[in-house]
Amino acid sequence: MLKEDVKQSSHSCFLAVLLVLACATVVISAAIHATGQDAALTKEQVIQMSKAGLSEEVIVARVNAEPNPMKLSTDDLIALKASGISDGVIRAMMAPKPAPAQPAANAAPPVADPNDPLSPHDPGIYLLTKERDGGRKMMLIERAGSGHEKTANVWGHAFSYGISKAKIKAEIPGARAETRSAASKPEFYMYFPPTGNLGAADTISSPSQFSLLSLEIKKDHRETAVAKVGFASASAGTDEKRVFKLSTEKIRPYMYKVVPESDLKGGEYAFVASAGMGGPASGASVVMYDFGVDLN
Repeated sequence: MLKEDVKQSSHSCFLAVLLVLACATVVISAAIHATGQDAALTKEQVIQMSKAGLSEEVIVARVNAEPNPMKLSTDDLIALKASGISDGVIRAMMAPKPAPAQPAANAAPPVADPNDPLSPHDPGIYLLTKERDGGRKMMLIERAGSGHEKTANVWGHAFSYGISKAKIKAEIPGARAETRSAASKPEFYMYFPPTGNLGAADTISSPSQFSLLSLEIKKDHRETAVAKVGFASASAGTDEKRVFKLSTEKIRPYMYKVVPESDLKGGEYAFVASAGMGGPASGASVVMYDFGVDLN
């Protein structure tokens, strides 16, 4: 009999332990669930924050963090005012929350900087200059208008029976180019269209087709040799003594950075290219872009 009582008592204790554990599990789960969800802010909590000495700005910021405005009755408003809550806090408690800002559907694309060489540019040759305020400016070099061509050393060519070559020179109106640089090593950028044509008849699509040379300055024009005529032959070409070698860097397809390898002196210069010259130069076959250098 005693053994049965002990056995029954042990069983009852075991059930009691299980019941306590089950209740504890329910309580803990409820607590975890409660902490996982932020309870809505109440007017009582607002009053507590005010009595704790928090500023109006802090209380309003906390109120604005709520997803929805509070529903306040007339009695609630009177109770809040009696508790010292400012009108600004009360307005924030009742104000509808602003909807999150939506990105503009048709936002305009950012405007490219025309003075940044990496920005898109129309085909052409540009001179990059430095301004006094430290900024940069890209200047388009317009194609020079060749006035006419003339042949030099005609008599030497004739009396030497063609052994002495005659030079055909292209003239540029005016003694001074409009585009100017103050640097001894100006920085140029050349942009070519995919099917490119910076010149006249034939395609010019690479800096290697240009020569940089100094120009002879005359009273009312500038000139340079563009071709030579010899015995039973004619060849296109510039005056080698006036040619400056170029350092060329390909930045991206159809865009190149071009800088003279040696310093330029003050004077007049031009990029010269021939477009499909099969014989003596003509106005339609010579492409020239002129600029000047002014050194302090």
